[in-house]
Amino acid sequence: ELVILTLGKMGSLWITQKDCLKSPDTDPLPMKDTVGAGDAYAAMSAAGWLAGLSYETVICLAQEFAGRICVIKGALPKNMELGYDADTGGQIKYVVELCNALSRVKGIGQVDLFTRLIKDKSYSRDYSRPIEQVNDKFRIVRIQCGGRKYMRKELLWPFMDEFADKTIKFIQQDNKVPDLVHGHYPDAGYVTRELARFFGIPLVYTGHSLGRSKKEQLLKDGVNIDDINKKLKIDHRIKMEELILKHADMVITSTNQEIEGQYGLYRSRTLPSYMVIPPGLNLEKFHPYYHDTFSTEEEKQNALFARASISQELERFFQHPDRPLILALSRPDKRKNIQGLVKAYGEDNDLQAMANLAVFAGIRKDISKKSDNERDVLTQMLLLMDKYNLYGKMAIPKKHDFEHEVPELYRIAAKKRGVFVNPALTEPFGLTLLESLACGLPIVATHDGGPKDIVANCQSGILVDPKDNSAITKAIKDIIANQDLWNEHSKNGIIKTRKHYTWESHVKTYTKAVQLLCRKDEKSTIKVRKPKHSIGRRLVKLDHMVITDIDNTLLGGDKKDIASLMNLLEQHHEDLGFGVATGRYFESARDVLKTHGIKTPDIIISCVGSQISYGKSFYHDKGWETHISKKWNPGLMAARLKEIDYIRLQEDQFQRPYKLSYYMEPGKDRLARIHHVLTRKIIPLPGE
Repeated sequence: ELVILTLGKMGSLWITQKDCLKSPDTDPLPMKDTVGAGDAYAAMSAAGWLAGLSYETVICLAQEFAGRICVIKGALPKNMELGYDADTGGQIKYVVELCNALSRVKGIGQVDLFTRLIKDKSYSRDYSRPIEQVNDKFRIVRIQCGGRKYMRKELLWPFMDEFADKTIKFIQQDNKVPDLVHGHYPDAGYVTRELARFFGIPLVYTGHSLGRSKKEQLLKDGVNIDDINKKLKIDHRIKMEELILKHADMVITSTNQEIEGQYGLYRSRTLPSYMVIPPGLNLEKFHPYYHDTFSTEEEKQNALFARASISQELERFFQHPDRPLILALSRPDKRKNIQGLVKAYGEDNDLQAMANLAVFAGIRKDISKKSDNERDVLTQMLLLMDKYNLYGKMAIPKKHDFEHEVPELYRIAAKKRGVFVNPALTEPFGLTLLESLACGLPIVATHDGGPKDIVANCQSGILVDPKDNSAITKAIKDIIANQDLWNEHSKNGIIKTRKHYTWESHVKTYTKAVQLLCRKDEKSTIKVRKPKHSIGRRLVKLDHMVITDIDNTLLGGDKKDIASLMNLLEQHHEDLGFGVATGRYFESARDVLKTHGIKTPDIIISCVGSQISYGKSFYHDKGWETHISKKWNPGLMAARLKEIDYIRLQEDQFQRPYKLSYYMEPGKDRLARIHHVLTRKIIPLPGE
């Protein structure tokens, strides 16, 4: 009865059996984002139709409503749950904003952000959504692995093969093979390494923070290596990082210091190429303190409410709320050195008389339920506050909203002519430093890592030794007490962040680099005249598979028949796959096929289904082994089978991690008895 065709900026068409209506031309609006425009058009069309309005009226209303939606800045998940723990820090914001910025580039067709699906009462429901369509070219895909409950990242290593396997399955079902993969942090780096090998595509890696430097710092602090491994699995992480660097085509860092001071510690450091691309900022959100810029009335009201809310929260702590504000904002992590800042402030009476201190240390409800690291930091902070009697001078709010309140926090501190302090012991980059500078709030930061580049580029802020309390307080007092210096730092921060740290400049450099990487990868493939291992790409394109056993099926007949089969498979190579499924162990299957001149299968399923290998490089399917490893207990099975006297364990060369092999003398109902022994319910004894 009715077909509606939307044409973007060219309007829309309503086509009926008798007529074709086109939306009238209107003055163009300042488009900022197309997210939600299609839904808005459909919603208004349905509402107008149900209300009995004429088609001519509804097409105008729908067109106008969709246009108004395009004026609103969207395209990011609203109110992301940040600061809750170590896994919801600023890196989450960085990756989401990067993907959002990339999706706005014309040359990029699709951006998929893969992460773990979590369904846990303690966390936002957003994490349980399998697919979140952020905009028409960017979606977040959540893959379940290791159950659905939240686990800190250090405990997820045993489930990374499961994650990789399910991601490969998702990509195959989606029928869209990516042109490259970019892994952030070592766990994702491991997964993207598997994807790159399987699909034969380039691998880009960003470590953010690295295990070797973290281990080195913890050992210097006197932490026992066994405790470090027990909690952080640090040696396994370092091993995986070496593996990632060995296979990565490019490593992207935020600073030069990361290349020299962190990646330089690794044996595989010389294998990938490196590129420094500083992250960007949402400069509309972090606008200068001296004026307000809002795209919509809703944004304005949200900002005003956040400003009033956070001001009220701060004032309830302070006896003199009009004093300059020293602001600190970070997760409650020992490396962030919050206790060092509180101690420095507590030991300097002059500074206490000059300024108030506000520490926003993540989001907390009950300190006793926090992890050991976070609980220790928060407890120490409260004890220091009490020790130095900082009541009325120091604020320690329990929560803050990253979406609206944090930008207002920077501006409130700037209006009070205060300073932002990052006293971290190690700081790979320091996104909060950029946010504060963009708002016009001067900074005092650790002389480690990223802050060096930020201060140099922005010509704003003072670097200090985070373990030198007097250096911290001197730098703060120098900025607060000197009006001209404060003005200089504030002005430079506002101007220089907009020159060096925009997402537009970041994605421009990033896109150019990865496009060159993809072209280089294609040229190298052509040069060697045989395709790079990309069994994943091949499997996605196949329409059918031929799977056969080896002994007495594929082999054992006339050699002419085998030759005919091989010719047939070669003729239909583009859409017909070939695989074998055998009880033989992998090496035996591979060798017998080669001996008889059988083409290398796309898939070899060996060891009675317990091992799967793909393609000419025999890519090992670790994800499959993760699946079958659940509840696999070979010790218990072997113990039960000892009571059967007509079977004998085969030699070690025939055993595999997920297969027990036996010799059996033939006889009636013997398999049935074995099945009964293996499946009967037995109350397990201690140790079983």
